[in-house]
Amino acid sequence: MKDNPNGGGRLVVVSNRLPLALRREGDTWRFEAGSGGLVSALGPVLKDRGGIWVGWPGNREPIERNLLRHILGPISKSSGYRLIPVTLEAEEVKDYYEGFANASIWPLFHDLQTECLFYPRFWEAYRAVNSRFARVVSRHSRHEDFIWVHDYHLMNLALELKKKDRERRCAFFLHIPFPPPDIFLKLPWRYEVMEALAAFDFVGFQTLRDRQNFQACLRAFWPSSRIRGRGPVVRISRDEGDVIAGALPISIDYGHFETLARSEMARETQKALRQTHGDRKIYLGVDRLDYTKGVLQRLEAYERTLEQNEELREKVVFVQILVPSREGVGAYSRLRDEIAQTVSRINGRFATTGWVPLIFFFRSLPPEELAGFYRAADVAVVTPLRDGMNLVAKEYCTCQLDNDGILILSEFAGAAGQLAQGALLVNPHDIEGLSKVLKEAFFMDLKDRRKRMRRLRQIVKRRDIFWWVDNFLRAAAGKALRDFPPGDLAPLLPQPLERHLS
Repeated sequence: MKDNPNGGGRLVVVSNRLPLALRREGDTWRFEAGSGGLVSALGPVLKDRGGIWVGWPGNREPIERNLLRHILGPISKSSGYRLIPVTLEAEEVKDYYEGFANASIWPLFHDLQTECLFYPRFWEAYRAVNSRFARVVSRHSRHEDFIWVHDYHLMNLALELKKKDRERRCAFFLHIPFPPPDIFLKLPWRYEVMEALAAFDFVGFQTLRDRQNFQACLRAFWPSSRIRGRGPVVRISRDEGDVIAGALPISIDYGHFETLARSEMARETQKALRQTHGDRKIYLGVDRLDYTKGVLQRLEAYERTLEQNEELREKVVFVQILVPSREGVGAYSRLRDEIAQTVSRINGRFATTGWVPLIFFFRSLPPEELAGFYRAADVAVVTPLRDGMNLVAKEYCTCQLDNDGILILSEFAGAAGQLAQGALLVNPHDIEGLSKVLKEAFFMDLKDRRKRMRRLRQIVKRRDIFWWVDNFLRAAAGKALRDFPPGDLAPLLPQPLERHLS
């Protein structure tokens, strides 16, 4: 393998999942290519530059290592960057992923402590899996490489690398909120997690509030910590070593979603929805099945709107798309049933011969079809109880090619920090207040709608996913995207041991 011609290090992305998912169909293994903003933004950066993406391939059934390499080798070659798998046993998926990551950290960081499960075996599995990720990263990376770790599944990775005496420049980005001390300190392993995060050279957050919460938690454990600097990025000085922290909100691939909105399927979907619902105002909710998304509160507010405003009946329709998620987890299956019961109750109360007030889809939609729903919707209702960012809000605005849609947005979504000037902000816990805003959106005049939506679309376009990646790398690595020099495709097998020694 050749070194990069300009002598610079490569970019190594580490996330819980690879940008693909392996699925077994009978005796055959197939893969589904990953999608989304992170893949579309980082793929070009890694492509043809000898970059690496480390992650779990998503298989829950055992697969032989040689077969896994045989599958990933050609995919890496066609992608232009190397995919390095981290294999997990079924019990590890249960305790590390479904357990500590999604039954301990996820609800705690979203201020839903009543949903938290703090089992010691979850923490042990989390540490073990993070250690394995670190081992794979150290074997496939070099001292001069830049390691970019993503999200709450891998908060221990930099510390584990240091335990293995592998010095790497490591940055971390948290895609979900970071809680204030009074919530974070409820975690039994609070000191261990904070120590692990402080082991990163750079820690990035979605919002200024999240970064400030992190600073406050650092002070709780290291009272002598001092903050230096102003603006989005600051240096936190401790006796144990400095940490640089930044508030850098993630975004979407604006050009990609605009193209989706102009696709034939999007136009046909928009046309079909308009023909089905006529002149009625279409309200739209698009969410993954999760108790943080505020779907029940949103539907209750819609019910209140119909109850208190007879003049809106038969003039509006609410379309709720709910994407299945973590259905094996009891809390999620119960939530699905409760949402379905709420939909039935509302339709039972208000439906007439020619009108069903609430349309419910429990499935994912192809991107082009979803873009058609975005185009057709007069109002998008994005009201999570707590969210790191919520990219649905930005996707909706991008697909509003006619600039006349309305965005109702929770003030507890990270996106509110950027989109407050054009959106109608609401407290999703305030059912009466949300109901009034649903009515306000119905009566908003065209001039005001277009003024707001133009502003929103300009914000998303100006600060898209590529802006985010570029700014993150500048802040964390002192490099822009273009500064990672081209290089050969990294090898699939680990480098010889001597390549690891500093």
